[in-house]
Amino acid sequence: MSNRRTFLKQAAAISTMPLASISSQPFARLANKNSRLQYALIGAGGNGSRTAPVAQEFVDMVAICDVDANHLRDINELLTKGKADAYADYREVLARDDIDVVQISTPDHWHTKILVEAMLAGKDAYCEKPMTLTIDEGKLIRKIQKQTGRVVQVGTQQRSSFDMFNKALAIIADGRIGKLKQVTANIGSGGWSPELPIADVPAELDWDRWLGPTPEMPYRYLERPKNKWGGYTNGHTQFRWWYEHSGGKLTDWGAHHIDIAMLGIEAAGQNSDPVSVDGTAKHAVEFKDGVPIQLDRYNTAQKFDLTVEFANGDVTLKICNGGDNGILFEGETGRIFVNRGKLVGKPVEDLKNKPLPEDAIAKIYRGMPMDRNNRQAHWSNLVNCIDTRELPISDVHSHMKMLNVCHLAGICCRLGRKVNWDQSTEMIIGDDLAASMMSRPYRSGYEIDMQQSVGNN
Repeated sequence: MSNRRTFLKQAAAISTMPLASISSQPFARLANKNSRLQYALIGAGGNGSRTAPVAQEFVDMVAICDVDANHLRDINELLTKGKADAYADYREVLARDDIDVVQISTPDHWHTKILVEAMLAGKDAYCEKPMTLTIDEGKLIRKIQKQTGRVVQVGTQQRSSFDMFNKALAIIADGRIGKLKQVTANIGSGGWSPELPIADVPAELDWDRWLGPTPEMPYRYLERPKNKWGGYTNGHTQFRWWYEHSGGKLTDWGAHHIDIAMLGIEAAGQNSDPVSVDGTAKHAVEFKDGVPIQLDRYNTAQKFDLTVEFANGDVTLKICNGGDNGILFEGETGRIFVNRGKLVGKPVEDLKNKPLPEDAIAKIYRGMPMDRNNRQAHWSNLVNCIDTRELPISDVHSHMKMLNVCHLAGICCRLGRKVNWDQSTEMIIGDDLAASMMSRPYRSGYEIDMQQSVGNN
């Protein structure tokens, strides 16, 4: 049921994309081929197939892991001509002493278990966004990162976009639009499906292992002709539309745009500690106590109009599905809009006559080397930080502050009521049911293994 031809075509196109060079000075790790990091890809479909070709410029792929035999074969053939070692069980990858860094590109519900065990096994990591399925998972990851000192880059590559997003943040930091009053993140609508029948699991897919920590459920599939992402399903490519596996649009595009929105609030020197999320949402299924009742169709929020309040009360964040996908920053003296295709507004036009200071964007990037742009820069930043042992630009701590807002928004949508948050304790307050949704039980046999031995990598 997977579209192998589309998969290979997309991955091959990405592997030949031109690199936008920001700096002509390569890092020592890139210049010295003998010191290149040994790298393993865990999760070879979707984002794994898109990001791995970029990673290969900076690291040497020696192992690939996936629970789908077709994904495993296809990406291995495409990127290493079949030379990488292939695994169905990620634990065999983590047990290898010769692997320095892993890329975790599994569905969201697997991220935390693999990342925690990877850090405990002495591996640095690139973990796709959203890093967690729940708020409490983020607390555990941050604890283990501090304990082990491992370098973890989260795949919010918009933080490494110097021509769009970092430029927008530099404009805000330089006071070009004044004090922020409102930020709007338009992230698009969530997925929709008809009723999905129970179907035979594809022969190449280990469905039990794909489900992993999430509840046992039957595989569902309905053919959807002429769609590049395949059919309607609760498995590959469509897992984002199931609360069991993800957080829907709020942790998909939300993890990108809400991230930039909150960085913009911080760039303006304003308080980004959330205190509440409120608003409305539309689902295709009914809920009881925050749990979807119907089990045969996509259940994450399709539409939403939410407002996030912050501690000082001087700026609000709107999260919605309407309008142009991107982030609108409205200040007391101006406004700018940014997405992956444009950065517009009078303050942007004014840069022709009054450019930003030469180091304005570099300051936003925390003074770290700026090599290439976007995905390439994001991987380059990780490799550099593995050498220096610094926190990368998208570290687990700042990522979780933003992602907690996404999770709170999801809880608000599922319960249909305001959710209040105490940033100092990182707890939902005044609502026991909402607070209970900060975590989820792991399926028996798929609990996090906290007994991993820390290696010397």
